[in-house]
Amino acid sequence: MRFLVTLCLLVSVSHAESAGYLLKPARVFDGENMHADWAVVVRGDKIEQVGALADLITEGVETVELLGLTLLPGLIEAHSHVLLHPYNETPWNDQVARESEALRVARATNHLRATLMSGYTTIRDLGTEGAGWADVGLKQAVAQGILVGPRMIITTKALVATGSYGPKGYAAEWTVPQGAVEVDGHDALIKEVRSQIGHGADWIKVYADYRWGPNGEAQPTFSLEELKLIVETARSSGRPVAAHAVTPEGMRRATLAGVKSIEHGTNGTLEVFKLMKEQGVTWFPTLAVSGARPGAKESFAAAVAAGVTIGAGSDVGVFPHGQSVLELQQLVRFGMKPADAVRAATAVNAGVLLMEEKIGRVKPSLWADLIAVEGDPTQDIDALWQVKLVMKGGVIFKRP
Repeated sequence: MRFLVTLCLLVSVSHAESAGYLLKPARVFDGENMHADWAVVVRGDKIEQVGALADLITEGVETVELLGLTLLPGLIEAHSHVLLHPYNETPWNDQVARESEALRVARATNHLRATLMSGYTTIRDLGTEGAGWADVGLKQAVAQGILVGPRMIITTKALVATGSYGPKGYAAEWTVPQGAVEVDGHDALIKEVRSQIGHGADWIKVYADYRWGPNGEAQPTFSLEELKLIVETARSSGRPVAAHAVTPEGMRRATLAGVKSIEHGTNGTLEVFKLMKEQGVTWFPTLAVSGARPGAKESFAAAVAAGVTIGAGSDVGVFPHGQSVLELQQLVRFGMKPADAVRAATAVNAGVLLMEEKIGRVKPSLWADLIAVEGDPTQDIDALWQVKLVMKGGVIFKRP
């Protein structure tokens, strides 16, 4: 903790003493295209100028040489769980039922720092998994500079149909606290969505299906009418909805209800992906955790054939934080071009998160969320493991 506090103080002092930065990389990927011999001027928390060095006004700024490096927008992780740690360390059931919220928050502080230092400057965290409103406080702590971490978009507790979620395996006579909020029916759903919004949720997350079938298989949970009610209630406050769905029927209901994104979609079919395309629903396939499952490649091929927008969200927390690049590697292994995988984690994700005027591109007036890596990630996605510079909101957290 002393190290984190010292780092925060050093970063704040460094930023306060500088009127801005001139970043001089070998090349700039602006979120869409690569540009050789570009430079970037940052003042305050915004990108001020981008282009050929001779065309930039650079008086009064500190020069940061990024020799041989590619500068690109800070990466965006659209499916994170900072309050979870890998299941091979502690099973999900035990994390939710046996680890205190204080312990989980302490771990999360390390997760946040690892995420930022790996080049991810924004995350959408999709559920506290039994840790209450802890993401609200973590978001505030990062925003206030108390913790080092990425900018957070949060969903708080997530919504599940009664009886469908976990932890499981306890005697039937015990009522065990769940990893999400059990809620059903008209009035209760409206009240819970409004409660989550009131507590600070930026998005609402709902489980459109889950593993509660007769043999433990995934089956739809909420009815189409219930899902529509969730979406309509959230939408009235300007909040989008993300839906966990792995079955074609769960995906279909969530899409028809008007959700903004579907998470996982492991068993998606061409028919349901076409419906998602028609309705403007983005797919986050979370291949880092589901790519090895039977049928994963077939579902991905169907999504590509349907033309559905594919974003980058890894379900990190199931595996170690700071390794979200695994998702981009999997997207490439499944046939996406490296440049498109980088776009997915920058400009595409920014658009899905309704933040395209703030992050996701190297463009004047946007927040100065920038990273620099060795090599060219639009040609070799593995270059994203070699992060040498991390800047968030004009503050340098890591430099060569």
